[in-house]
Amino acid sequence: MILDKIDELLKEVQNLSAKNAEEVEQLRLRYLSKKGEITALMNDFREVAADQKKTVGMKINELKTLATERINQLREECETQDSGDDSIDLTRTPYPIQLGTRHPLTIVTNEIIDIFSRMGFVLADGPEVEDDMHVFTKMNFAADHPARDMQDTFFVSQHPNDVTKNILLRSHTSSVQARVMENMHTEDGKLTAPIRVICPGRVYRNEAITARAHCFFHQVEGLYIDKNVSFTDLKQVLLSFAREMFGADTQIRLRPSYFPFTEPSAEMDISCFICGGEGCGFCKHTGWVEILGCGMVDPNVLEQCGIDSKEYSGYAFGMGVERITNLKYRVSDLRMFSENDVRFLKEFEAAN
Repeated sequence: MILDKIDELLKEVQNLSAKNAEEVEQLRLRYLSKKGEITALMNDFREVAADQKKTVGMKINELKTLATERINQLREECETQDSGDDSIDLTRTPYPIQLGTRHPLTIVTNEIIDIFSRMGFVLADGPEVEDDMHVFTKMNFAADHPARDMQDTFFVSQHPNDVTKNILLRSHTSSVQARVMENMHTEDGKLTAPIRVICPGRVYRNEAITARAHCFFHQVEGLYIDKNVSFTDLKQVLLSFAREMFGADTQIRLRPSYFPFTEPSAEMDISCFICGGEGCGFCKHTGWVEILGCGMVDPNVLEQCGIDSKEYSGYAFGMGVERITNLKYRVSDLRMFSENDVRFLKEFEAAN
């Protein structure tokens, strides 16, 4: 009978003993795990006659409580014995162990990637230590463009007489776009497949570190090249992204701008999601907040990368991950992202 089995287990549990933590764990698995003795009794409880269910149920609860208390007692005794040992492992992680969380920049980057992945974009990656050819020359930067100056770019090695030999820390992830375009066409400039990529990564610029700027930050850039790509395609993709990221009621506006690698170029604003576009301190009472730059890929860029600009067109866009993160979580100081303050990081546990 089930009552006899319970009485037998009660006697066993009362006399349990263990010499170390491993034996305690074996006892826990034997009696309290999903496949343990007590769980088996609970499964058998379904077949107990109705007039005995109350008595049997109380006995099973008594057994489970006793087993839990006895095993916990044995665990404490083993831990006390271990702590009295002179051979302490000084390299062991102190307790309690602080569990980590994903960094807010990682959370936002993954969200951006997920949104564009559902639109058909695939991930592309490239080196952070790059050459001038991919960072500047193939992106239509003139040889005397200010971005090549030491005030903006971290150079690893510099050749004043031949800038194409310069090695530097990439100042934007557009270098990944250049490498993708190089590898996605035939010798006669034909695409082997439409290019639709998203390029996340860290970039570096020689700037003073303040609450609003840093010498390194993170970008996500996108590129789409195919036949008959228009600015309308770009606008629709960015509108879909903004509404996925900031809410279904989000509106966008595109303002003319200038970038060496796109023509025409634009900067995109979203309607302030705090005030609903009515104007507040966050959006400086304009109702709009800038989030990214974009435009149609300049034909010179396509030609530099070996793609026939007369047959193909495309668009590109780029956004700062820190800026998007600030908009979502209102982090006032950019330096918080790189200081590894556990108190700051723990605020994002719910977002993981």
